[in-house]
Amino acid sequence: MTGEQALEEAPPEDAATQALCLRVCADADPGALARILICFQTLNVVPRRVLAELGTAGTLHVRIDITGLTEPHLSLIAAKLGQVPFVGNAYWHRL
Repeated sequence: MTGEQALEEAPPEDAATQALCLRVCADADPGALARILICFQTLNVVPRRVLAELGTAGTLHVRIDITGLTEPHLSLIAAKLGQVPFVGNAYWHRL
């Protein structure tokens, strides 16, 4: 199943009410947070909450709580973020 097929098969009514959380661990680069959030700007989706914390060893920990996206769509976003050089890890879970 391709990413496009997964997005087409997801029921749209579940996305509006389902709360999901994306977690990203990235290098503590000044532009990292903006480059992570651009994924949602291009989709015209505003996250419910964004938390960013500077951890040890120059690591930025970001938590993004979101509604309005389906699980397959958020999986695709996490996979794309995982390919970015400054991102160490990106995953999502249900709230």
